[in-house]
Amino acid sequence: MSDDTKNEVETIFSSGKYGFYLILFYLCAEFFSEYIINMNLSKSILLLFLATPTLAQESAQEFQYRVEAAATASSGTYAPLWLTANRFGMTSEKPNSGYLRAGIDWHKPLKRGWRIDAGLDLAGGVKQASDFWVQQAYADISWKMLTLSIGSKERMGFPLEKNSELTSGWMAEGPNMRPIPQIRAEIKDFLAIPGTRNWLAFKGHLAYGMFTDGNWQEDFCGVNQAFAKKVMYHSKSLMFRLGNKEKLPLEFEFGLFMATQFGGDQYRKQADGTSQQTIDMPDGLKSYWHALFPTAGGEDTPEGEQVNVEGNMLGSWNFALNYYFGDWKVRATLDHYFEDHSQMFWEYGRWKDGQLGIEVYLPKNKWVSAVLWEGISTKDASGPILYDGFWGSFSDLQMSGGDDYYNHYIYQAWQHYGQGIGHPLIAGPAYNEDGTIRFRSNRMKAQHVGISGNPSEEWKWRVMASYARHWGTYAHPLDKMRKQFSSMAEVTYLPQWAKGWSLSAALGLDRGNYLGNSTGGMITLRKTGGFGK
Repeated sequence: MSDDTKNEVETIFSSGKYGFYLILFYLCAEFFSEYIINMNLSKSILLLFLATPTLAQESAQEFQYRVEAAATASSGTYAPLWLTANRFGMTSEKPNSGYLRAGIDWHKPLKRGWRIDAGLDLAGGVKQASDFWVQQAYADISWKMLTLSIGSKERMGFPLEKNSELTSGWMAEGPNMRPIPQIRAEIKDFLAIPGTRNWLAFKGHLAYGMFTDGNWQEDFCGVNQAFAKKVMYHSKSLMFRLGNKEKLPLEFEFGLFMATQFGGDQYRKQADGTSQQTIDMPDGLKSYWHALFPTAGGEDTPEGEQVNVEGNMLGSWNFALNYYFGDWKVRATLDHYFEDHSQMFWEYGRWKDGQLGIEVYLPKNKWVSAVLWEGISTKDASGPILYDGFWGSFSDLQMSGGDDYYNHYIYQAWQHYGQGIGHPLIAGPAYNEDGTIRFRSNRMKAQHVGISGNPSEEWKWRVMASYARHWGTYAHPLDKMRKQFSSMAEVTYLPQWAKGWSLSAALGLDRGNYLGNSTGGMITLRKTGGFGK
């Protein structure tokens, strides 16, 4: 080998290109994860760490790793709600469960504002929706504040920011389920609009993806029940911020989030265990267009899609008001949920459903650093009346209502691997014992409080409590109004003598006649670190 060739090879390795391609290779495995769920977990995690030396050949780059193990034990039919909810689908609703995950991230700043980020996160567990799964596998290419993200990645609710440690959740899409693999263009942080002197800024995203829980649905589904496979995903958002806190301690945020399930096929489980296809939804370019600009479906869709819009369209209007005084901050939020066009543009003269929240931050008070209250309602659902002239005798008469939040007659439910994509106080299909992939009660009112503190660098804590009342659905009301109290107290220890280690202990207490009584605990051990910087 000549000296020039030798130098070229050394340059290639030092640039970290092979490490990047290795991560991209595993990115592809996300889309085939359903076919490898029976893979031995220990072998998979070993493979991840065997890849680490290859990734670490670039000393000028930054790598971050995480290894995490958690176990839950409880006494009820289900684990306490707040030991399960808003944890990206990592924990199970079953009373006793556990998981092990290991991941690595790679970050590479480039010239002229460019940046590459990539990550791989593998997990496995017991009493989970899968024995083994790819939790995250992504590659991000960023230029300044614009990012193109490909793959599966954990994201908090967007674009409306809430206190992720204390909030009960987001109405349309939050961190309550496993990530959905997608191609996503986004501006994650507010970007000031030129010429406004920082008084007006915006952020937003556009994404297309695919649900990966088709096999889980088929296994979970009961006899003569419907499920869906190969369902496509679309979401978009735009959020504005008005105000300049350097000049005036008041900011106003307002924007819109929309999402759609489209494409795919519906099946029905047969008594002999086989499945029969019942609906074949179109999945061509026209369907992607109908998802981007919600319009009625064509003749190749069921009649119901020709009445409203093609696919299961939903979303939320988002508002926030921030007030700063000294180091303190008070933030009020409104998260208004809607389905199709019902309550999207004040059609019925009221916005009764949604989530109202107030957050107070006291950074200099170590024992109590944040306090949150939220009130949630989905009980109105545009009212009980539903009449559509397309189906009735009077074609010129149109009355709508009776919205069946999170449920859909083709795609069954706004869920992923049994957990709701929206608000977790509306328990997902995983809680159904009859194998139906639907939300049993989507008409609910609730109050929620959360308090957190950081007494020292080594200790932090949080307490959450919720009280909800459930009425079922308009089509299938519960036999009576049901009540459910859910609570959790969690303490996290971050020893300064063992950098990168943390231990969290949580106690959950649920009482009620909807999900039942449950008392349990959860232990989470985590090790994080980095190298190559």
